[in-house]
Amino acid sequence: MVRITIFLYTFAAAIKILVLQAVIMSFDTALTTGGHRTRMQIAGFVSFTFLGYLCIGLPLAVLPIYIHKTLGYSEIVAGVIISLQYVSTFIVRGISGKQVDTRGPKPVVLISMIGFMASAILMFAAFKTQEDRMLCLVLLAVTRLITGCAEGMIGASPINWAMLAVGERHTATAISYNGIASYGALAVGAPLGVLISEHWKIEYIALWIFIIPLTGLLYALSKKAVTGRFKAKPIGFFKVLKLVAPFGVCLGLAGLGFGGLSNFITLYYDYFHWPGAALCLTVFSVLFITGRLFFANQINLRGGLRVSLVCLVTEMTGLIVLFLATHPHTALAGAAITGLGFSLVFPALGVEAVKLVPPSNAGAALACYGLFIDLSLGVTGPLEGAVINVFGMEYLFLFCAFTILISIIIIWRLLQRKGKNRL
Repeated sequence: MVRITIFLYTFAAAIKILVLQAVIMSFDTALTTGGHRTRMQIAGFVSFTFLGYLCIGLPLAVLPIYIHKTLGYSEIVAGVIISLQYVSTFIVRGISGKQVDTRGPKPVVLISMIGFMASAILMFAAFKTQEDRMLCLVLLAVTRLITGCAEGMIGASPINWAMLAVGERHTATAISYNGIASYGALAVGAPLGVLISEHWKIEYIALWIFIIPLTGLLYALSKKAVTGRFKAKPIGFFKVLKLVAPFGVCLGLAGLGFGGLSNFITLYYDYFHWPGAALCLTVFSVLFITGRLFFANQINLRGGLRVSLVCLVTEMTGLIVLFLATHPHTALAGAAITGLGFSLVFPALGVEAVKLVPPSNAGAALACYGLFIDLSLGVTGPLEGAVINVFGMEYLFLFCAFTILISIIIIWRLLQRKGKNRL
């Protein structure tokens, strides 16, 4: 068992090195084509996303097991507590988008970093009161709600900060890099959280979640504030929501696959008595990053709808592999395919959504669009927890694949409608 664990973590480290080399190669290519400065600017802004999602990723693989095994609550309770984060994120997204469009992204990023620091303090208090199971659970619930508020603030604000600094023509790059930052942070954070809880105390996770956003807060204070100056009058929030809804629904359905993987993969591996659950999240995230590094330009070449269709089919294939897996190595392959498929869904559909609104509503459009992934991840816990209880843990990823199929049908119809409009 020890040898297998060492092998799995060594394998993960090797993949991370390969991806890092790919990142360096992409920046070298950018230098020769004159885009190095712009890409580095964008990377500087989305670093806030990396710090925020590192705070989210650290407890991601630990809390479900902690709530289920240490505190003794059911899988549904564990899923509900984890998903509370996405409920508050859903509520805060709209507020965040409006603040970005009116006051600029810098104040929103600062509030986000402070929110993560507050969640760390409450998480530390929760771990210290685990003898009182109910009090510990309540504190963890409040922690997840505050974390969700912080995520809602950090979600689109670094993208808008980058767009205001480098221009709207780099929207696809900003969205892609932001996703690399978020899922890269999850790739690092999930196994790191497991290692911290195993080799030190679980309270150290809360300590790191305090230090990381404190660093981000100081860095954000040093950066220049940027606000947009638009001639066009902004349109109403609900009109923006209606415009982006078709793309958001598809994103939300695709997000159920990721939500099932991130929320339940530790319990899924535990059900089959497999080692290396945290590695499964890492492999997903690494292939997610690889997809964005090497294929993001396909959005500009082939259009967001076509790219999203291919990605959704790939994601569904990966989920089916996970469902059919009889060995942890096969499950890793399924997670890799799922990550590669999910990689460009957000930017591909996001670019199409932002095109529908004036520049003065770019922040609101991204916020509204992000609401659907928050809603998706918010219902993942109770919905997929219920699926597990009714049909069994082994049918989790078959259910996720079915939801992706619905999204594929919607995208196919949108493509057909777009072709008719051109005629």
